[in-house]
Amino acid sequence: MNLNSIDWIIIGLFFAVTLLIGIWASKKAGKSAKDFFLSGRDMPWWLLGVSMVATTFSADTPNLVTDIIRKNGVAGNWAWWSFLLTGMATVFIYAKLWRRSGITTDLEFYEMRYSGKEAVFLRGFRAIYLGVFFNVMIMATVLLAGIKISGIMLGLSPIQTVFLVSGVTVVYSSLGGLRGVILTDFFQFVLSMIGMIAAACYIVNLPEINGLEKLISHPNVADKIDLFPDLTDLNVAIPLFFVPIAVQWWSSWYPGAEPGGGGYVAQRMLSAKNEQGAVKATLFFNCAHYALRPWPWILIALGSLIIFPDLQNIQSSFPGLDKSIVNDDLAFPAMLTLLPKGLLGLVIASLIAALMSTLSTHLNWGSSYVVNDFYVRFINKNASQKEQVSIGRWSTLLLMVFSCVMALFLTNAMQAFNILLQIGAGTGLLFLLRWFWWRINAYSEIAAMVVSFAIAIYFEIIYSGDMESYEKMLIGVLVTSIAWILTTFFTRPTSKETLVQFYNAIQPHDIGWKKIIKESEGMIKIDRSSKSNLSQEILLMFLGCAMIYCALFGIGYLLYHKILLSLICFAISSITCFLMFRIWKK
Repeated sequence: MNLNSIDWIIIGLFFAVTLLIGIWASKKAGKSAKDFFLSGRDMPWWLLGVSMVATTFSADTPNLVTDIIRKNGVAGNWAWWSFLLTGMATVFIYAKLWRRSGITTDLEFYEMRYSGKEAVFLRGFRAIYLGVFFNVMIMATVLLAGIKISGIMLGLSPIQTVFLVSGVTVVYSSLGGLRGVILTDFFQFVLSMIGMIAAACYIVNLPEINGLEKLISHPNVADKIDLFPDLTDLNVAIPLFFVPIAVQWWSSWYPGAEPGGGGYVAQRMLSAKNEQGAVKATLFFNCAHYALRPWPWILIALGSLIIFPDLQNIQSSFPGLDKSIVNDDLAFPAMLTLLPKGLLGLVIASLIAALMSTLSTHLNWGSSYVVNDFYVRFINKNASQKEQVSIGRWSTLLLMVFSCVMALFLTNAMQAFNILLQIGAGTGLLFLLRWFWWRINAYSEIAAMVVSFAIAIYFEIIYSGDMESYEKMLIGVLVTSIAWILTTFFTRPTSKETLVQFYNAIQPHDIGWKKIIKESEGMIKIDRSSKSNLSQEILLMFLGCAMIYCALFGIGYLLYHKILLSLICFAISSITCFLMFRIWKK
């Protein structure tokens, strides 16, 4: 594509502002490891919430949504909409527990909760496993989206794309640390939302589409707009709805939707000023992530079914593209090439912003593991604050290099999504229960991690059958869950001293801890002011889900011109919102 001068000016201004924010934030980021990785624990909740949303608003997310819709319709989005359940559990049950821990990274949890050499091993191994290998896979999927977008919109080769994007991102994320990442996230999120909404409005009104009403009634689109699959057709309903809503949300570990919180979500909660700040930040994140953001992507994806009804249309429209990367997820950037000058530059800048916000977060998060949970813990316990920041910056660079190499071997967003789901299948229940059941130990987590990874490798490399992705995931959940539960009972428990210290610091719900409380009378300190009602928290979780789902559906039905259904959804959303906040205050 040939960009107009106004497009280049907009893109140039975006890069300039981003770099200026990173340089400004670097003044505080270099003071200490806490400033570099936790922004001094003084960030306001709304800024942390926006940062979480910006991180999940990656350039690969609209590609993934487009891939899902073109294959399975709008109802296919339950593959990720189902994660709202674990998101709201994090809001009302786990956010305050994470902030109460006072740790620097969520991996410190292992030596706080477990004891013995197995706890030390678990922390060190997962620092490399998650911080490097798993993190590299995630960033590679993000870069894959960048490769596809730049290939169509800018005519860049994959290698040119990864060099350009990684270079700019490494500079500002290594300079400003988490503070720089969070501040640029805010700027990038606002730009991304403006760009996506403007693009959706323009595309829906293209002559070939001719407005919302014509869009949703078009023969290529009409059977794709349902928010729920046909529940009477189990061949469709089981993989698209029942498995995600009944099993996937609590059983699978996925970045940004970890059962019980974790990863960069935990990092943001740990950066909050207090427990209430952590709760508010995660609540804002879930509201914006699920209710406010998806519809521009959905409309563009539906429009692509008219403009590019099949892969052959995409390939013939962009003959210079490598055939190996032509898939349904490519339809999203293909649609954006139809935008006019000015708006095209804004959208390209917004996509770059989405891409960089995700990469920068994962770079800072991954390097925090490398520094805090590997280097300082195992190599140099006396490392100065300056040395820790320096190692953090070097590890940021290396993580980016590894991700660029990995990105060149992936082909589509849905492939990577399914691989990540399979790797985490079966570990979710453990992450939910480890706060509330004293018997879970480090061996439980090691077993879950090893078994789930082995099953994922088997299905991805060795297995040659035609089993569906959801069937593989269910097998992974069952086998992994059995493995870690049996391991829990056949290995020695965590030392009583560690359990008592954990209970006194965190003050978790007594359910699952009664044996320790009874046996450690005199050592256990119960802080009633920190206690809350678990049944009320679960009620708040489901009220929050109802509020957000109904808001999501209300917007959808409004766009579909189903006014009565839209009003009913908004009414339910308002009522559940009122009830949720009223119970929360009590």
